Amino acid sequence: MKVLVTGYEGYIGSVLVGMLTAHGHEVTGLDTGYFSSCTLGPPPIAPDHVIDCDVRQIETRQLEGFEGIVHLAALSNDPMGQFQEELTDEINHLATVRLAKKAKQAGIERFVFSSSCSMYGVAGGEEAVTEFAPFDPQTAYARSKVDCETGLTRLADQDFSPVFLRNATAYGASPRIRLGTLVVNNLVGWAVTTGKIVIKSDGSPWRPLVHVEDICRAVCAVLVAPKGTIHLEAFNVGRNEDNYQVREIAQIVGEQAVDCEVTYGDDPVLDSRSYRVSFDKIAECLPGFRPQWDLRKGVDELLVSLREHNLTYDDFVSRQYTRLSQIEYLLAKGELDTHFRWTRARREVAK
Repeated sequence: MKVLVTGYEGYIGSVLVGMLTAHGHEVTGLDTGYFSSCTLGPPPIAPDHVIDCDVRQIETRQLEGFEGIVHLAALSNDPMGQFQEELTDEINHLATVRLAKKAKQAGIERFVFSSSCSMYGVAGGEEAVTEFAPFDPQTAYARSKVDCETGLTRLADQDFSPVFLRNATAYGASPRIRLGTLVVNNLVGWAVTTGKIVIKSDGSPWRPLVHVEDICRAVCAVLVAPKGTIHLEAFNVGRNEDNYQVREIAQIVGEQAVDCEVTYGDDPVLDSRSYRVSFDKIAECLPGFRPQWDLRKGVDELLVSLREHNLTYDDFVSRQYTRLSQIEYLLAKGELDTHFRWTRARREVAK
């Protein structure tokens, strides 16, 4: 299949391109290049072709010939979303709907949207939430995902099949790893670089987790699944066993890092985001999806990776691995304007 991956230079995209290639797909990557230099270790596998373009500016003619789109491009986390809420709506929501309209015009049938379990927001009670649960987004990022799903649903018909992959909180090694906001990656980063883990909340909020490679496996599965299986369907992406409270995650990281102290702040920060998620649907309805990772295995992988690359504390807190810090740097240098558009033609300025 000829597949376009938007945001291919991001945390997930840098893993996905190689997996799609290994599955025999012809992959074209589209990215504006904010994070092209934010690598840890060897560069990722490159796509077969590249479209060097802001997703807000893609045109129908550039999409002709593709059989499927995997749409990852977005301002990718809560701090980024809150930084410029109007741009979060412009890039995450409006550009997504515009891309989908162009894809439909180009005759592309399958549109895989990278959504998020964060849309469920605060889901109290004992029951894990299913794909039919009401949305309660707590942040601009989560609201943008709700708006995207709504807009894509309106475009669906017999010739255009959106599918929504509502990813749990991602973790795991990637050539363009994120360490700033992803809870598992962040805690392992603290453990490796300081020997300590400090939990700023009381550790009680629940987080569903999924390894970045298993997110990519879900993408591969929906790209080739029968149309009737995926048309306008939403799938929570993860495993039921991987719903954890933050304090449990910290304890596992502390144990596996060895001699790592876990402490809690004297004045815990209230974290309203707490939800447990059911992954029964994807296990039952998408037989091509078989997760390969659990939390302990993933923590070991991260510990090995960060230690092999001699990650220091200065590295850990640098803009290299924190998306908002990289954007703030590009703005301060005058490389991006206030609409997050490049002020020069050459992408190399991001380096």
